[in-house]
Amino acid sequence: MAGGRSGRRTARVLAPLLVLLAVLAGCQGGNGDGDGGETGRSPFTGETVEDPSAPVLAVKIDNVPAARPPTGLERADIVYVEQVEAGLSRLLAVYSSDLPPTVGPVRSARESDLELLRQFGEPALAYSGVQSKLIPLMEASPVHLLPPGQAPGAYSRSRDRSAPHNMYLDPGAALRAAPDGVSGAADIGFRFGRAPEGGRADTEEAVRFPGASFAFTWSGDEGRWLVTMDGREATTSDGDRLGAPTIVLQRVTVRDSRFGDRGGNITPYSETTGSGEATVLRGGRAYEARWSRPAAESGTEFTTPEGDPMTFARGQVWVVLAPR
Repeated sequence: MAGGRSGRRTARVLAPLLVLLAVLAGCQGGNGDGDGGETGRSPFTGETVEDPSAPVLAVKIDNVPAARPPTGLERADIVYVEQVEAGLSRLLAVYSSDLPPTVGPVRSARESDLELLRQFGEPALAYSGVQSKLIPLMEASPVHLLPPGQAPGAYSRSRDRSAPHNMYLDPGAALRAAPDGVSGAADIGFRFGRAPEGGRADTEEAVRFPGASFAFTWSGDEGRWLVTMDGREATTSDGDRLGAPTIVLQRVTVRDSRFGDRGGNITPYSETTGSGEATVLRGGRAYEARWSRPAAESGTEFTTPEGDPMTFARGQVWVVLAPR
């Protein structure tokens, strides 16, 4: 009997210590490499967030000079840069961990958006419309479509700009209008953590489309790459510079699609399945990498030339779908 009481007293004393050790081990071990499943961290940014599996909302954002500066882009988890008709560019901003009150200006979706978004499961997509020939493909996709007709209370027009560059979205209202089943944030292949060995010192990189250009300049003071679009500093609607700790220049095949615009321009299709080369910019250095995405439902994995996971710096990630 005495031995039993002594054992129970010892257990009561040790229990809090064991709990503390378990907590410390969870903080230091487990997914310490910063993978997409790290507890309490966004799989899209690697940062600690309130809800790491919050619903995923993608928003198609206008990016011609008349549409700048954008609103709410700085709070996206991921920003994709895509080529569209006439060699111009548009942005596809992915939100989950932080919803701003307003995002825009919102523009129309493209066929290649559907393939790109499949790696997020069944996310919601906010856009201003699509050409009629593309509607059947949009409706057949597992993406939850949220154009103005499906979420009228989420959209508004600004009097400060002329159409079509004046449509803005309330992301929270858009998600409330979405049907059940919008996928939450999950691992799409991004890895976060200390930079790998190697790389080369680099403070500026540029990508050119036929009708648009982007430059990324490293700022040691801000700890991020500042964005320049078409030769001008890119800013938020509040006047702050746009930038991100990690820029991925993902080289993809950009081919003609079956669709075109009213001006007779063929719509480009950026192929985001398959594999290819990439350059990852972080910490004032450039790292050559490989990307691989076997199928539309798969995430996109980035590896070093040696085959190790290519790690990103924590924070917003820009992915430029650059022509090979």
